[in-house]
Amino acid sequence: MEELRPLVIGDLVVEKPIIQGGMGVGISLHRLAGAVAKAGGMGIISAAQIGFTEPDFAENPEEANARAIHKEMKLAREIAPEGAVGFNIMVATKHYDRWVKEAVKAGADIIISGAGLPVSLPEYVEEAYREMEEPPKRRIKLAPIVSTAKSAMVICKMWDRKCHTAPDLVVVEGPLAGGHLGFSLDQLTQYGADTDDVPSSYNQAAYDQEIKAILKVVKEYGDKYGRHIPVVVAGGIYTHEDVMHQIGLGADGVQVATRFVTTEECDAPEVYKQAYISAGKADIVITKSPVGMPGRAIKNSFLTAVGDGIRPAIPHCYRCLEKCDIAKIPYCITQALVNAARGDNDNALLFCGSNACRATKISTVERVMDSLMGKTAE
Repeated sequence: MEELRPLVIGDLVVEKPIIQGGMGVGISLHRLAGAVAKAGGMGIISAAQIGFTEPDFAENPEEANARAIHKEMKLAREIAPEGAVGFNIMVATKHYDRWVKEAVKAGADIIISGAGLPVSLPEYVEEAYREMEEPPKRRIKLAPIVSTAKSAMVICKMWDRKCHTAPDLVVVEGPLAGGHLGFSLDQLTQYGADTDDVPSSYNQAAYDQEIKAILKVVKEYGDKYGRHIPVVVAGGIYTHEDVMHQIGLGADGVQVATRFVTTEECDAPEVYKQAYISAGKADIVITKSPVGMPGRAIKNSFLTAVGDGIRPAIPHCYRCLEKCDIAKIPYCITQALVNAARGDNDNALLFCGSNACRATKISTVERVMDSLMGKTAE
């Protein structure tokens, strides 16, 4: 059996090959990211509307978010001074370039970026370095999120041609992931990941072949630049056996999000965590997000109302998405996710992964990490 080795990303070494997935709004902030980093994994803070608790968020969301990026990184570093901590930044958000620059200036170890193709990510990082009086000694690592070999090829080809570089890490997010998904509804149907009995209907073998194709693309560009580009796989990773399956395919590690929600350290409110514990398989559904992508969430009164054509009032625009027409969207995704982060479950979008229904109790980050590493049977 393959052994679990440290995740080596250039000069950044993560003791345990487990990345905690970024979850916004307000679900993975400094407490969760810091705890995972302290436990030897990589902690990821979600930059999505990160400033929602700032007093001027409604009036000036851009400045509130910018401040919060620095605050959350500082607090995470206080928890894990030597740990690996980074940000997840969505391409689809307004001011994407600024969030990237703020993350660089805040001293993040890595930026993981998806919800669109992060073709300009290296350029924005270089701009940030030019704006800094003292750039850090260790360069920030850049990791695009891909779901298919085609998207991996597009990103690698664009970075190679435009920026003469390649990713430092690639995150492969499969169809069992939570939140926004990089698949069409037809693709989710193809993999059997669009039903209420996932993961029992999931075609693991079919997506394993896609992962192998992505590994091949990444190796091609790693060879071109004379270095190994590690690949981690996300989506439906819940047990040590799931971790070892991905390692057996050739992955260097895994990214896990849903499993960390029901921990004491997760930044989510208790009622959010309890929604996971109370959910059954049939409660986990695919919904269409205003972002324009399918998303996986827990069915509640909010999603039922939206499905019935009831449009919640949108009293304020937070200017969160690059492509959003407030007159046409079914609901404001920022407001729905902020409601979730504030514990207003009845008016919230409760994003989750396909395995959320497997949670039965509140655990701790340390116990979850030990379980994923195969040290305990929890």
